[in-house]
Amino acid sequence: MTRPKLYVAGNWKMNGLQADLKEIESVKAGVQPSGPDVAIFPPATLLHQAASLVKGSPVEIGAQDCHAQPKGAFTGDLSAPILKDAGASAVIVGHSERRSGHGETSRDVHAKASAGLKAGLKVIVCIGETKGERVAGLAPEVCARQVAASLPEDSTPDTVIVAYEPVWAIGTGLSPTIPDITAIHEVVRREIHKRFPASEGKHWRVLYGGSVTAANAASIFESAEVDGVLVGGASLNAASFLAIIAAAKAASGSRTA
Repeated sequence: MTRPKLYVAGNWKMNGLQADLKEIESVKAGVQPSGPDVAIFPPATLLHQAASLVKGSPVEIGAQDCHAQPKGAFTGDLSAPILKDAGASAVIVGHSERRSGHGETSRDVHAKASAGLKAGLKVIVCIGETKGERVAGLAPEVCARQVAASLPEDSTPDTVIVAYEPVWAIGTGLSPTIPDITAIHEVVRREIHKRFPASEGKHWRVLYGGSVTAANAASIFESAEVDGVLVGGASLNAASFLAIIAAAKAASGSRTA
């Protein structure tokens, strides 16, 4: 099995109105099937329209979170089947803004990831350390523990992607050094192989996220361990997001099996 194609995902977070669908349309126009895989995760209110807009193109549309239950009395929540019905083909779970702001544990993330898989969605499981944990030298231990506890038992390289997002880098303009990113990605792959010994860690996509921009994307892709990026604010603008996609395409030629 060869290394998977690079994957560029844009997480819009709590941003985006109907007028902003034009950004998705521009991304769609600029993405080629021969390039990296591309996905955009708009707010749930735009899922159906966004999915209809990119139909027949290489661009995927995903959701930013899901409930662990398929249905029930959970006012305001959205289940994985509901999201899929709205047009999503993927879902992000375990983002640090959910872990820290909503008190979600790896056990919660595991349950949500399982729900996404059962609904037929591709799942991006986010992991990452805080600044205090990095300063204390605990980043490898924290990330390995989150991978071990967050990935469902039926995860496969085709259905689950891990995104390493150091909490202290998200939205701050700061980012780890390339060697630091590489080191954590290697930790993640070792833990994945420990959990799923039948498949090699290099066959799983491990993304980097945390203040990814058009200016630093090319340098991030210099790490052979990086299989793609999870982009925040820079994905809201088609021009900057397309520049990141272009950086991924340029890096694709240097990837080996």
